[in-house]
Parts: sequence; C-alpha cells; structure tokens
Amino acid sequence: MTGILYGVGVGPGDPELMTLKAVRLIRESEIIALPGPVAEETVAYRIAVQAVPELGEKTLVPVAMPMTHDQEEMNRNHEQAADLLEPYLREGRNVVFLTLGDPTIYSTYLYVQKRIAARGYETCLISGITSFCAAAARTGTPLAEWQEPLHVLPAVHRLNDRLELPGNYILMKSGRKMGQVKKILAESGRDVVMVENCGMEDEHIYRSVEEIPDDAGYYSLIIAREPRA
Repeated sequence: MTGILYGVGVGPGDPELMTLKAVRLIRESEIIALPGPVAEETVAYRIAVQAVPELGEKTLVPVAMPMTHDQEEMNRNHEQAADLLEPYLREGRNVVFLTLGDPTIYSTYLYVQKRIAARGYETCLISGITSFCAAAARTGTPLAEWQEPLHVLPAVHRLNDRLELPGNYILMKSGRKMGQVKKILAESGRDVVMVENCGMEDEHIYRSVEEIPDDAGYYSLIIAREPRA
C-alpha cells in the first residue's frame, strides 16, 4: 500500500476560514509539506498553525518553489518537489501539502500533483475558500448577480487585456505590475475594490483605483465590476 498525496487549501488568510476537513487531515497526518524553503516561515503554515497548534509537532517538509517565468526552471523545480515527496508515499505514508486559498486556483501544487499521479500514486484535492470569495465577502461586494458572467484572470500575465467582455472581473497576482494594472482599470471605467492580504493582520482595503498604491503586495486581489445603472 502506498500513501496518498493530499492538496489541502487553507483558505486566504483567516484561520477561521479553514474547512473542518482541512483541520482533520492535518491532525491525522504526520507528514505535512509546505511551499517554501523554510516550512515555518510559509504563509500557509502561519495560517494553519493558528487553527491546528499541533501542526508544529508534525514532520514538516519544505518544498522550495522559487518564483520564475523560465519554463525549464519551473519544470525542474516541480520534478524536484515530486522527488522530495515520493519516498514518503512509497513508504505508505500520506502527505498533506498545504496551499493558500483553494488548490485548484492558480496553485503551484497542481504541477507537483500531476507528476506524482504520473508516477502511479493516488492524489486527492481538498477545497479551500478562495481569496476572491473571501475578498468579496470582506468588502460586501457581489461577485455575480442574475446573469452576470465572472472572469478570473492572473493579471500579471494579461497586461494587454482591456476588460471589454461583459460581466465582472477578478484580477489575481497583480502586485508586481500594479502601475500597469491600475491604468487598465482606469480605462475600463469599472467600479474597483482591492483587498491586500485578505484575512491577515496586515490586511488593507482600497475602494477605488486612485486609492490603490503602486507598490501593493503580492497578495493583492482586485474586483472590477460593471458600473451599476
């Protein structure tokens, strides 16, 4: 019997938004993988340990995930991550890999899961509350009403997008290119709200394009709605 790799979403930042299933799996599993060079310093760890204090007593496996747009380097990093986790699975031990938000939304974990699955091991995804749902709730902003479409974009990769499609937009991963993103938002004429570090101690809310700082952090999420009639 081999172990199972679980990709577990811990939500956007508030430990009270972690699911009961996420908490149970952390408590039941000895091997906990975290995305970063130092496990205890990862955002996922700092969130989860508040809900599950015994996390600090587990076997923590740091999985380095350097930020890069180089495809070869990314592939190499993902293969190394799979190599790191496979021995535990081969021994029949389950591995819980903690990731921010929901593991199905722009999560680096997915690339590791694909490689582990290709090697013949069982994998399982555990949903978490997404950052954009949490940010919408935090600001009292409806994401979609009646027949409105909802578009979710990784903003840093879509800097030529004019936001011209009908409906509302979620712009994720905007921090590094915020000046360009703000220009696109201003030209779109949409109603904008942004939450930086949603649910964390250093959370900030901005309710217009003009309020958004050019040096906003990596965990900055923007909701751009069509103006109300």
